Amino acid sequence: MRNANNSDDQLARLLDIMAQLRHPTEGCPWDVEQTMDSLVRYTIEETYEVADAIASNDMGDVKDELGDLLFQVVFYARIAQESGDFDFNDVARTISDKLVRRHPHVFSEPQKEMGQADLAAQWDAIKAFEKAQKASSKQSYLLDTVPSGLPALMHAQKLQKACAKVGFDWPDIAPVLDKVKEEVSEIQQELVQKDIDQSALEEEIGDALFAMVNLARHAKVDADTALRKASHKFSARFNKVEQLAAEQGQQLDSMTLDEMEALWQQVKSLDK
Repeated sequence: MRNANNSDDQLARLLDIMAQLRHPTEGCPWDVEQTMDSLVRYTIEETYEVADAIASNDMGDVKDELGDLLFQVVFYARIAQESGDFDFNDVARTISDKLVRRHPHVFSEPQKEMGQADLAAQWDAIKAFEKAQKASSKQSYLLDTVPSGLPALMHAQKLQKACAKVGFDWPDIAPVLDKVKEEVSEIQQELVQKDIDQSALEEEIGDALFAMVNLARHAKVDADTALRKASHKFSARFNKVEQLAAEQGQQLDSMTLDEMEALWQQVKSLDK
């Protein structure tokens, strides 16, 4: 392994560490037994931890979590290298080539003033060309380009964006808000049934969530970010409720809902 004290090439050092971890006899047994499939859930977790660190505005945590995410990329590349498919350099080369190809106004054409609309149109045209080059004889659909394994909110948002690009979209935000109200009304109708159909209720709640994502998109708000911030705000407030309860010598599980609600309102008033 390279001596890190004599080299500034930390990426090369990381690749060496990964190779050692994957060594069949001298490596780490856990790392050796991992596959691309087994790593996926860890990659998703690490991605969310990066988002959490950014939301917390703690640059030390951001640096740490980005390192964990980079390790995931290095891990996949090492597994592929062992099977003879590709290595880390191939990954880096592929994204570098793609970035240069998709930014001709920066790398291959004279610098010129381009607005956001021009940049978006150019990006879409280049992606469409790349897609056409990859196209096979099988039937392809517009939404095939949206990965189904994305987190639910992000998946919904990307589906809607893809449809909007071909004109399948509300012209303004007013009917989107009406749609949200309609979907919530349908949830209410399900809840007043004598025998609630859980499957139907699940479907109506899903429709309402999808409509809310659409509302966020029309309002130029990222639904995932908005929900994440709301969750952080809730967590911070609930922690304060627990702290106030402790200062009063009480445990949350021994308090009534009214007592906890009183503390909640107290915390809300302090936040304003």
